[in-house]
This record gives sequence, C-alpha cells and structure tokens, in this order.
Amino acid sequence: FLSPLTIKQCIIKNVQIDPKNKMTFTMWKDIPVPFFFSIYIFDVKNPDEILRGEKPVVNQRGPYVYREYRQKDNITFHDNGTVSYQEYRHFHFWRNMSVGSEDDILTVPNMLVLGASIMMENIPYVMKLAISAGFKMFKEEAFVTRKVGELIWGYEDPLVDFINSYFPDMIPFKGKFGLFATFNNSNTGLFTVFTGVDDISRVHMVDSWNGLKTVNYWRSKQCNMINGTSGQMWPPFMTPSTTLRFYSPDACRSMELVYQESGSFQGIPTFRYVAPKTLFANGTDYPPNEGFCPCRQSGIQNVSACRFNSPVFISHPHFYNGDPTLAQAVDGLHPNEKDHALFIDVHPVTGIPMNCSIKLQLNLFIKAVRGFIETGKISPVVLPVLWFGEIGYIDGQVLSTFRTNMVVLPAILEYLQYIFIALGCLFIIIAAILVIRNKDKNPLFCRSYKKCTVVNEIKLFETEKSTMATANGTVLQEVDF
Repeated sequence: FLSPLTIKQCIIKNVQIDPKNKMTFTMWKDIPVPFFFSIYIFDVKNPDEILRGEKPVVNQRGPYVYREYRQKDNITFHDNGTVSYQEYRHFHFWRNMSVGSEDDILTVPNMLVLGASIMMENIPYVMKLAISAGFKMFKEEAFVTRKVGELIWGYEDPLVDFINSYFPDMIPFKGKFGLFATFNNSNTGLFTVFTGVDDISRVHMVDSWNGLKTVNYWRSKQCNMINGTSGQMWPPFMTPSTTLRFYSPDACRSMELVYQESGSFQGIPTFRYVAPKTLFANGTDYPPNEGFCPCRQSGIQNVSACRFNSPVFISHPHFYNGDPTLAQAVDGLHPNEKDHALFIDVHPVTGIPMNCSIKLQLNLFIKAVRGFIETGKISPVVLPVLWFGEIGYIDGQVLSTFRTNMVVLPAILEYLQYIFIALGCLFIIIAAILVIRNKDKNPLFCRSYKKCTVVNEIKLFETEKSTMATANGTVLQEVDF
C-alpha cells in the first residue's frame, strides 16, 4: 500500500522547480543534456535558369553541426507559484560531426532582394524601379553566393549598412545579415512557467511569454494561444491519451504532438510523440488552422506575420507530410519519414524527454515582380532555403543517475511489495500449521469449554498429587474419577 505512494511522492518532489532540490534544480537551470544543432542548406544549382522561369534544382549540403549550450539566467520566483527566466543559447561548430566546413561556398536565394520585392509588390511602379536601381547600385542580385559560415551567422552587406545609416528605422535588423545572425548568444524571450509546488499537474506549463498570455500574430484566438510548456519538460504521470503541447518562439506559435507508440531508450521506458499531419495543414484541409492564413498548399505555414512580413514559410524538411506539388515543384527533394519526421521520446512517469529530434525547414516564396528587374521571369514557387534539426538526448552520468533513481529503485519497490505480500502469506500458512500441530498439547486450544474444564482439573490433580507425594514421602491412592 505504501510503495506506489512513496514512488509518486518521490517523483513529485524531484520534478518540481524548487531550489531546495539542488540536483534537479541545477539540471533544470543548466541543462546537462548535449544538444546538437544540425543545419542542411539547399545549394541552388541553376540560378540563371530560375530567372528565366525554369524549375529550380537544388542539392542538399551538410549537415553543418553545432554543439548547442543552453543556460537559464535572470531566474525569479514569484508568490503565485511561478518562476521567470531567460534561456540563452550558444553555438560552437563541431567539424568532426559535420559533412563539410564553414568555408564551403554555396548559392542561396537573396532574401533581401526576393523577399523585399514581394513585400513591396503593391507600391507605385516608379518607386519599385527606384529600389531596383538601388539594388543594382549595391550589386544585389536574386541569388547570393557565400561561405556557409557567412550565410548562417551573417556577413557585412553594403545595402544593409546604407539603409541603417540613412534610414535607421526602415529595416528591423542591424549589423550583419545572415539566416541565423541573431541566434548565437541570444535568448528565446522571457518565459514565466509554473513551478508545480502547488499543483504538480501544471509544472513547466507556460503562464506567459514576454509578459503576454497570448500572441497577436494570427487571425484567430485559438491560433494566438500560448499553450503547453516551453518545450523542455512536461508534467509527470502521462498516458497515451496525453498530448505534448509547447510554445515555440521560433515558429511563433504553439504546437501539439500526439502519441505514436511505446518504446524504450537505453533501458528507460518511453512514449514517442510525433507531429500530426494537420500541424502545417492549410485552413481548407484543417479548419482550426484557418487563423494561420493566408495559406497556400497544405504542409507549409505562412510565418510572415512574425517575420517582418517577408514571404517566409516553415514546413517539415523536404516538405514531408505536405502537398505533393510542393516537392514536385523543386528538383532535388526526397521527403521521407526516417530523415525528415520530428519526434520526442518522453519518460511518461516524470515527463522528462530522453531523446528528441525537432526538425523544421525555412522556405522563401519567390516570383517575378513587375518593376524589380532582379526577379527576371521567376515562376511562382516555394523555394526551400535550409532545414535544421535540434537533437538532444540524455547520456553519461546523468542517464545513469536517472535510470537508478527513476527506473531501478521504483522497480525494486514495486517487486518488494509483492515479495512482502508473499512472505506475509507464507508466515500465515506456517503459523496455521503450527497451531494445528500444537492444539492437542496446549489447553488453550481445546475444542469445548467442558473438555477444557476436565483437562484442567486432571492437570491440577496430577500437580497436587506429585507435590503431596514429595512432601510426605508416600504415594497417594489414585482417585477414580
């Protein structure tokens, strides 16, 4: 009776965000799990042909792997059972795990030109010609060829420097221009989550992000909701009917993963959660996603509302689980579940992920825009730029400690309860056997009160006779009852 309760109380104590639990609090603050950030870039092989309206041809390059370090800072506990923090990310290139170096030269779409041309498609024609002339003056073309390190972490761009010098509020970024220029040494915003001290079912659930209970990027209340956790841990005692909800600042929305199957990771039982096919479905195929529109085909989500109105879409890598026309429009894409599906393996009793692989693809919608000479005769297409996978897993001493405390000890306690029950039954049986064997020898176990009285009187007489014989030195005549 006590074993399950003991195990549950032990788990509750260890998954709460509480500085008194030094080991678990330290693990939550400075995540000891190794994270690897793998980037795959689509090298455009026929930029000139694309400008003439032909089908794009791309070649996936990479992965370019970075060791990702995470650390929470500015931790503040509040009286309402919540804690606020900012989590900073640091990336270091790992050459031995990468296929290629940061010095590889690749060609990708120039988001400054192709993105800006669509953003300004509806301005007066004369202004478009003037901006196009500016592109020409700064030698900005529809496609840019640079080193991988520059494409990812940024490079000095004369046009960006000029705009920031003379029109400081015109564009939302400063300094170097790159696909992940703002990621390194940055944080994901101010999260406020529940500690679980008052209610363990709400531990790690987001109360607010950057002070907001909801975001305002989308067109429906449901799509603007901040649901679930911050994506690192979930409340304990999960069942297959439990869904995995989390808010992703990178995707500007809440996501929900669903249970797929039970399994194990390094001997630890897990539930595998995957993305449903409706995650990036359009509003026609899945009405609840109507708030994320304007939409195109199912399988891509328009995130222009939170990306400065640039024509950027996110999806699964290679448009996996998307409308087949998306992958067919670009040569060089091969969507498949093994390489491109995302998953999270969670220990259901504690809600702690054991192994995860989160994958997203960044795409740019491009087309010819009248007035922008640089866009040529580009046919409308959603062109993949890159995709990244964030991989993390518990390993080493952390895994051993977790297995001992959360798997081995509870299993021992569970087996002990049955062992103790068996021993108890065995002792009861032994006691019963001893009772049966001794009942005739012990007057306390006589079957009737009358018999017990007679037996007791005989015993008393025998005792008295023996005593008298010893005292007088004679043998008394036996009394015939």
